[in-house]
Amino acid sequence: AMISPPGGAAAMYYTGPSEDLSRPGRTWYPTNGRTVFPRWSEPTTAYHEGVPGHHLQVAIATINSEKLSRFQRNTFVSGHGEGWALYAERLMADLGFLDDAGDRLGMLDGQRMRAARVVLDIGVHLGKPKLTGSGNWDFEYALDFMGKNVNMSPEFVNFEVHRYFGWPGQAPSYKIGQRIWEQTRDEYAARKGAAFDIKDFHREALNLGGLGLDTLRKALLG
Repeated sequence: AMISPPGGAAAMYYTGPSEDLSRPGRTWYPTNGRTVFPRWSEPTTAYHEGVPGHHLQVAIATINSEKLSRFQRNTFVSGHGEGWALYAERLMADLGFLDDAGDRLGMLDGQRMRAARVVLDIGVHLGKPKLTGSGNWDFEYALDFMGKNVNMSPEFVNFEVHRYFGWPGQAPSYKIGQRIWEQTRDEYAARKGAAFDIKDFHREALNLGGLGLDTLRKALLG
């Protein structure tokens, strides 16, 4: 875990290890001018960016050089990668690692933000009418919407809304990916019946490396 340099992203992010493992995988934490960090919001972020989230996912692909091409090892598909990271958060909750009331609140707070930005992305990029008032979604309305529906500082909200305006479809890819991962696991489990082992599912899925969601389903479900 590293403190990220100034001038970069306002949200936590992950960078994977180098192919020869001389550079480790890292989770970067921006301070955004803060000196005090509330603990309740951090565990779910650690699971998302670290293990079993991005670090487990990316590192497995990186070391799988005998089975995967460089494209498979180094390509990050947002729906697949971010979907896995949200899946990992829910997995840790299901396994009891977010039973503390504060930790669970942090996970749900993050889910609320990700749901709100799906609404924003659809509203902005499909030219939808505002939820209140007249006219269609614009930057100021999106900024106000996010400010009212997430637990973020104004500086963080401003950064995030700029990100959504400049990267159509990236925000929904998280939730779409999470849903596909969960649906695929459940269908995989139903087919396996009593023989289902969730560790086998995770191992088989992550050994595929980075790929599209349709390809993931076909590879796991046939």
